[in-house]
Amino acid sequence: MSQISAKDVKDLRDITGVGMMDCKKALEETGGDMQKAIEYLRKKGAALAAKRAEKDAREGMVAIKLSDDRKVGVILELNCETDFVARGDVFTGFAGALAALALQSGASTPEALLSQSLGEAYGNEKVEDAMKTMTGKLGEKLDLKRLVLCLAPDGVVESYVHPGAQLGSIVQIATDKAAEARELARDLAMQVAAAAPIVVDRSAVPAEYIEKEMEIYRQQALGQGKPEQFVDKIVTGRLEKYYQEVVLTEQAFIKDGNVKVSDVLAGFSKQHQAKVDVKGFVRYQLGE
Repeated sequence: MSQISAKDVKDLRDITGVGMMDCKKALEETGGDMQKAIEYLRKKGAALAAKRAEKDAREGMVAIKLSDDRKVGVILELNCETDFVARGDVFTGFAGALAALALQSGASTPEALLSQSLGEAYGNEKVEDAMKTMTGKLGEKLDLKRLVLCLAPDGVVESYVHPGAQLGSIVQIATDKAAEARELARDLAMQVAAAAPIVVDRSAVPAEYIEKEMEIYRQQALGQGKPEQFVDKIVTGRLEKYYQEVVLTEQAFIKDGNVKVSDVLAGFSKQHQAKVDVKGFVRYQLGE
């Protein structure tokens, strides 16, 4: 068997990111052929991925990428098995590469992204195969749990990622003053992350949610011995409070608890003589 040089081992490691001992073994097994050694390591990664398929991938991170003109944004959750790997440069770099690829390709679901090809840094592999290669590199199962593509052709997309990257949000605003609205949109993304609304306005709250809440409030009031004739009034009052918790425009603004988000939108509209409308938002919390 030909002697494997330390330089070849280092070169293979630089290409694949796999540990030195594994690179040395791959070169020994393939007679020092660099291409065959790369293929050997890929197959090993795929085999390890199959072996770890039953493992739970509950750690990870939320990654967001926005286009320079803030018309398009991507938010995704990539999972791994341990917090140690989730914080590492290899994993976070890979999550960022996936978000960038989704932004560039317009992939709007995890399935659509899995069939896209990554760049040279990841051997031009399809995402599906790169995930297996990454499992070989990190020794953990990876899972692209969810992904959303946000488009704001008539406005702006902005985002917020909480330190630690376990919570992130993206907000889409329609406005005729997109440049001026970017700071507002960033504030709203922070609002969504912090206050966890479920809809933009109360008309979008699902009817079954309202019915469920009203029934809970009714039973609570009756259980507290409130007279029947007052129960409906109590239920209505508590429902208003519920809207203030789950409806974005009715929440207290995180930067000033004395005003509602709807007041902030109205203030922006007046100040800039602009139309402004929150079209939607996505909030990802790790492991939800």
